[in-house]
Amino acid sequence: MLKFCKRRSARVQPRIASSGGPAIFHAMMRTSNPTLTTETFNQPIAAGEQRMTIQGAVNKTGILLVLAILSAAFTWNRFAENPGAAMPFVIGGSIGGLIMALVTCFKKEWSAVTAPIYALLEGLVLGGVSLIFNSKWNGIALQAGMLTFGTLFAMLAAYRSGLIRATEKFKTGVIAATGGIFLLYLVSWILGMFGVPMGFMNGSGMLSIGISVFVVIIAALNLVLDFDVIEQGAKLGAPKYLEWYAGFSLLVTLVWLYLEILRLLAKLNSRRD
Repeated sequence: MLKFCKRRSARVQPRIASSGGPAIFHAMMRTSNPTLTTETFNQPIAAGEQRMTIQGAVNKTGILLVLAILSAAFTWNRFAENPGAAMPFVIGGSIGGLIMALVTCFKKEWSAVTAPIYALLEGLVLGGVSLIFNSKWNGIALQAGMLTFGTLFAMLAAYRSGLIRATEKFKTGVIAATGGIFLLYLVSWILGMFGVPMGFMNGSGMLSIGISVFVVIIAALNLVLDFDVIEQGAKLGAPKYLEWYAGFSLLVTLVWLYLEILRLLAKLNSRRD
């Protein structure tokens, strides 16, 4: 989801059209739901061990969000006068975040440690990317943040009210669409490495904007999958440490959603430039 940047005169301009490695990673994390499935929470639990609760998962998610925001604020403030200088933090955070995410996926019992580290590293990426985009379109980062949290609360309300139900057909459709997005980003990234752009994804044309709108919708619907599986995990009485794992998984979705909204807003603003 991280978009590569280029300099135009003394300013750093975001390339809204390209889909870099982090975009592929966040889509991949949701494809076939590798971080959150019902089987994830069907773990053996020792006698007397505390069990997962919905409130506990909410609390852990809140902690991870605070850590990511604080880390993003550090990057933003540190490089406010020179956004281009934030790129080493963006690249380092992307690589470190990927490593921590993979460790968390394979070692769920370590998530109380690896999930906060992932949040801090991802915050470096968010702060740098947001600053670069904001240097071109002032206020775009705040707009994307507000829309992301607005979407989160709207989807939660729709889920709790029963307006949106996580039926098997719904889950299959969202997972299949997420997989298609992952493949599209992967092909775009590979072709871009060889200097072959995918025109329908690039720039600020209506087709490109339409694709971004579709991706944002699918990212938002992934939140429903997260809510459902966390609820099922609490009902199954999963081990307490999986609250951190659930928070990590929700953070992955929220980061993906935020960056896609940021990208969409950049395309819309670019049409007015």
